[in-house]
Amino acid sequence: MLLYLTIIATILAILWVRKRYSYWKDRGVAYVTPTFPSGNLGGMGRNEHISTLMERCYRKLKGNGPFGGIFFYTNPVAIALDIDFVKNVLVKDFQYFHDRSFYHNEKDDPLSGHLFAMEGTKWKNLRAKLTPTFTSGKMKMMFPTITAVAEEFKKILTQEVTNGSEIEIKEIIARFTTDVIGSCAFGLECNSLHDPEAQFRKMGRKFFEPEFFKVFKNTIAQQFHTVARALHVTTIDADVSKFFLSAVKDTVEHRERHKIERNDFMNLLIKLKNMEPLDEGCTNNSGTLTLEEISAQAFVFFLAGFETSSTAMSYCLYELALNQELQEKARKDVFESLRKHGAMTYEAVQDMHYVDNCISESLRKYPPVSELTRSISKDYKVPNTNMVLQKGLTMIVPVYGIHHDPEHYPNPEKYDPDRFSPEEVAKRNPYCFLPFGEGPRVCIGTRFGQMQARVGMAYMLNNFRFTLSDKTPIPLKISSSGIVLTSEGGLWLHVEKL
Repeated sequence: MLLYLTIIATILAILWVRKRYSYWKDRGVAYVTPTFPSGNLGGMGRNEHISTLMERCYRKLKGNGPFGGIFFYTNPVAIALDIDFVKNVLVKDFQYFHDRSFYHNEKDDPLSGHLFAMEGTKWKNLRAKLTPTFTSGKMKMMFPTITAVAEEFKKILTQEVTNGSEIEIKEIIARFTTDVIGSCAFGLECNSLHDPEAQFRKMGRKFFEPEFFKVFKNTIAQQFHTVARALHVTTIDADVSKFFLSAVKDTVEHRERHKIERNDFMNLLIKLKNMEPLDEGCTNNSGTLTLEEISAQAFVFFLAGFETSSTAMSYCLYELALNQELQEKARKDVFESLRKHGAMTYEAVQDMHYVDNCISESLRKYPPVSELTRSISKDYKVPNTNMVLQKGLTMIVPVYGIHHDPEHYPNPEKYDPDRFSPEEVAKRNPYCFLPFGEGPRVCIGTRFGQMQARVGMAYMLNNFRFTLSDKTPIPLKISSSGIVLTSEGGLWLHVEKL
């Protein structure tokens, strides 16, 4: 009897998997043939990053309509192929695609209840509360905090150069961005520039450690939300969660007790918590934030701010080290802007247009977030077709694939900042460039990230010259298990003080 039951169960399981894997074929949608049990996620986390897997699927399917079909394990997933359809997903038909399909579990993992993962009305209300904290006026207020950290960064980099000019540039830039975000998000001196093992740096590094088991667990939780929540699965290490919750609680209590106000993100979050007006003469009708909600927002701002900006800057320096003429052109842009404005002011940094082009080209070639995910909230009839995407399906926008598509960017592997001159940008569909996403769920901290990257690049180009190290491979090897797009074995450059 046991043998019969086992055989029947095996046959039923095989039939169920076959039925799942015929999902796109039954609907007449072009798809990439899956392999059990990983579907189209083959070597992800072991020998290939998800960005290259999705790029390969995108290239195989492109030309077969607005979208194609792939599989994450046994789950059917739609992948956007046409740029006009990408616009529909991110903007025009946003009401069908407003959630990111990102696993979160506030009950067991309070820091996961942040803006990036929130859904539906809860996301909409939280976004409305936080949007006023990222205006250009607020960015200008935070600018002196960033330049103060940048001055320390310059001193530390000068010391490193005197001790030996070969430097792992990604790590030292991450220490700079950690101190910037720590100061702006938490109002704390993280001290990671002076101490690479400072707690904020250790915890930030631990979250992004590309451990295979962590990546595997997070991927499974991402695909099976309900089961993962029932099993109390958390995606943030317990010690990381404890550290950040404690840091926010202590900061809020200290500021409220001593009535301390600063021009930073934490000050704005505290005002939201206490229903205080964000600007003089204005009322705050957006509702209150709990301490855990404040912690979650500060946490995601910290993670997104230090890792993506440091990744973009380090790739930018690598490419400028490969192309010395471009580096000199970017340096000249910095010199001219400082001469025009007299100092490293907010206006001077905004005026460094070629440096901005260099950063944009770095974000095109190496987008830190290599794909955007959306969950379909209700049945969606695809425009100009008879096809309907069912409620509950996940939609992937393959950012890396679009950024490396020769139709949009001729010779895509070439690093060319002139792609982002006003004339070239005007020729191109704006939805071909998506490092921060687009539409109502565009990254809320885009302005801050761009400002931080510009300041960091301006200080480095103004004071140092960068050339390639023998330790840095050409081309770079992308880490297969990194959460964001990072290079295997770090990124080493020779640094010379000007």
